[in-house]
Amino acid sequence: MKWLLLIIAGLFEVAFATCLGKAKESTGNETTFWYIGFLICLSISMLLLVKATQQIPIGTAYAVWTGIGAVGTVLVGVVIFKEPATFWRLFFITTLIASIIGLKLVSH
Repeated sequence: MKWLLLIIAGLFEVAFATCLGKAKESTGNETTFWYIGFLICLSISMLLLVKATQQIPIGTAYAVWTGIGAVGTVLVGVVIFKEPATFWRLFFITTLIASIIGLKLVSH
């Protein structure tokens, strides 16, 4: 259950980064709504991370949380914000995914 909370926390990290990107692109009241979404997603992500670290070692939990956020944010950047999907970007994202899986496999 704690691993599921950690994964969801990572997904909310992707959401708050996405809100920042959308706020940068928007104007007027829409910007305010994206910043409110950022604060909500940030709060949920942190609360779930705190819950997960009650049973998962902090070093592992933090690395997995930031890894999920990094991978997800790069994918959102490529798909939504039309950032480049170069070979090296995809190569290093793949190695990051492998590292996250490795941490899960060696954790108790």
